[in-house]
Order: sequence, then C-alpha cells, then structure tokens
Amino acid sequence: MLNNFFRINLPYGIAKNDNDEWMAFNREYMPLGYNNIDYKGHVGHNYNEVPIYTKYKRLTEKVLIEIAHGTDGVQRNDKGEINKVFFYDDASNPVNQSKDKKELWDEYFDKLKNFQNLKNRNNN
Repeated sequence: MLNNFFRINLPYGIAKNDNDEWMAFNREYMPLGYNNIDYKGHVGHNYNEVPIYTKYKRLTEKVLIEIAHGTDGVQRNDKGEINKVFFYDDASNPVNQSKDKKELWDEYFDKLKNFQNLKNRNNN
C-alpha cells in the first residue's frame, strides 16, 4: 500500500478516454485516492466502470498546453489530439526538489486553479 499523501491524493495529471471525458490521476497513474497498486490500470483506457471521468466545457488545447509542465508534458494520440497532460515532472515536483519549494508549490497550485472555471458539460 502507498502511504504518501501527495502521491495518492493530488493530481499528477489528467487523461482523456475515448468518450472525450477526462480523469485526474495520481503519481502512480491511478485515480486520485487509490493507494493500492493492485488496482493499477491504464489511465484514459481503464477505470471506465468507475464514475471518475468528466466532460468539461472550455477545456481547449490551449488550456491543456498551459497547464502542462512543458512541451513534453502533453501526450497525443494517433489523431494528434492531446490525451494526457502532466502537471509536473521530476524537476518541477514540489515534493522532491531542494530548490525553492514554495515557488514549485505555487506553480503547481496555479495549474490546478485553471480548472476552477471549467464546467461539467452536463451542467450549466
């Protein structure tokens, strides 16, 4: 079982499934809160039976690129569409680095703040 709050409960990134719905995943590539790697699957492809995917209004490619940790922070599918976004990498991980952690935490939470104005497509 995992026991690190950050790795379990805070998003490492988001992944899109084939229905154009997004889920947040933790550092272990599992849904947020999952702490047992026995349940590890492929984000964007597994966990479809669990209500963790959401369609968002205004989640454009521009927004996705802005929240990625850099150009290598996005992955694209065969159609060229972004299907996975990473919020940080080893160099910008606010937990693992010895450089100014406050700056790294601020950058991380600023990325999460970008989601506050996105709305579920099923809601107004």
